[in-house]
Formats: sequence, C-alpha cells, structure tokens
Amino acid sequence: MNNALSNGDSRRPPQQAGVIFADHVHEVAVHADVLALLPDPATARSCLDIAEDAAGAIHGTMAAAHVGADPEKMIAAAEEIDLQRMREHDEGSPLKRLERVTRAFEDWKHHKPERERLLLDDCRGDLGRCVTSECHETALVIAPCYGNLDARDTFHDIVFNEHKLVLVPPPGHYHGNLMGHVVIGWKPHEHAQHTVVAARRWLAAADRITVLCVNDKPNGSYQFTARELLKQLSLDGDVIAISSGGRSVGETILDFAKTANATCLLVGAFRHGYFLELLLGRVTRYLLSHSTLPIMMKH
Repeated sequence: MNNALSNGDSRRPPQQAGVIFADHVHEVAVHADVLALLPDPATARSCLDIAEDAAGAIHGTMAAAHVGADPEKMIAAAEEIDLQRMREHDEGSPLKRLERVTRAFEDWKHHKPERERLLLDDCRGDLGRCVTSECHETALVIAPCYGNLDARDTFHDIVFNEHKLVLVPPPGHYHGNLMGHVVIGWKPHEHAQHTVVAARRWLAAADRITVLCVNDKPNGSYQFTARELLKQLSLDGDVIAISSGGRSVGETILDFAKTANATCLLVGAFRHGYFLELLLGRVTRYLLSHSTLPIMMKH
C-alpha cells in the first residue's frame, strides 16, 4: 500500500528517492483544486466520490486528507481535552479513528485503477489548526456537516474560520452527475454574490444553471441582479422567480429542486451567523437538514 500519513510533525527527514514522505503528501493535498476532508469514516466514500466529480468537472486536481482532534497534541482548556478523551469510549482513540478513515479511503481507491496514485494526508491534534493547514489554499473543500464530533467541528471551521467554498455531501446516497443541473438560491446579498463568484469554475462546467429567486420584490430586483451577475461572470442560465406561498424559503427551494431534477444546490451560507441560524431555523440550516442533494456554499 503506497499510502503516506502525516501527523503535522515538522521534524521529518528529507524526502529520498523512491520514498514518499508525509511532507510530500501534505504539499500535494494543500495545492489541489479540490480537497476531500475526511473527519468521519461514515461519510468518507461520499466525500471522495463528490470530490472526484468536482475535480473532473474543471479538469483539476483532487486530494484527500484526514483531520481529527487528538487530546495528546492539543493546547486547549482542560474541559475541552476531557471532552475529547471521553469520546474514546464510543469512537475509539484518534489513531483508531484514523485507521477507519484509511480503510474507507483504500477501499474506495481500489474500485478504479486511476485512483491508485491518490494518497491520504493526515493531521491530528488541534482540529482548527489542522483544518487551516489542510485547506487554506484549496479552491473547493468537500466535507460533511453531520457525523461525529470531528465532522461537525471541521465543518464549522471551514465555513466560519476559513471562509472556504465548501461542498457538503447529502446524508444518504450520492447519485452522481454533480454538475448536471445546478440550482442557485438567490437573493441580492453580498454573501450570495461571493458564493457564486467563488463557484464560477464549477458553474461554467455545469450542463444547466437555474437561478431561483424566492419571493422577489415587486420591482423584480432579485431577477435583475441575478441576470446581471450571470452576465458579468459569462455564465448562461435561466432566472426564475416563484412565491413561497406560505412555505419556508428552504422548503420552497428544495421542492423546486426536486421538480427541476437538480443535481446540486448552491447557496450563500449563514447570512445571520451560525448560532442565530440554530436558534431561528433559518434557510441554511433547513437545507442542510433536509436536502438530498450536494450543497455548495460559502459564508
């Protein structure tokens, strides 16, 4: 098995001919166009499948990395370290969690010969620093938003600390054809605009784009700004306005996506912030909780 693992130790020996050291694997991961972050073995396969499709859509590079909290390598409050140690009863040690992710990664690799050159990077310790180390230069990060504690904390760091474009796999089976029909939930707010701009490379590769304006203003400002943005980015797409009709905006978007046979959603994430969305049940939280499609987003 030609698989190198890195634990963030900067005191590694220099690379020698014929030997793949962790530093090399980390450099490959950091500079990939698309990075599959794998904090939880339960979602590793879907993250890898989506990352492969996302990289293929733009003829870009893909990499994969495991990240995980390790209380033995953390500088944190005693309560946080105790919480991490308590996880070991149900989830196993950080090393055991890595081993499960590695098995899932290797199993995925063996299904296609062209995947054999892919390597798995690893960073364990302070999770926030690991996430920064792995994804700070990546254009698109694939990561789950639910699962074990590492998965939930990783998602929070990617969105709110790193402000990366992130693609979240659906909780169930991923059906492929990622860029077949992308539905963009649009409001003329800065966070939505930044998301569309960040995703331009993937939108340009989409077979079909529909910009959905829910509850547009009487003057049609949602539709006008959507068309202007598509024009500025040299993207072709339909702009459609519908009323929620008493439903929530999140439910309206998902109903439309299902009817339109969408394969991916794109939305600006958490306009009001993470904790306010948790309290009020805003659009982003609803979509993450109920969507059966991959969701691309950026805060």
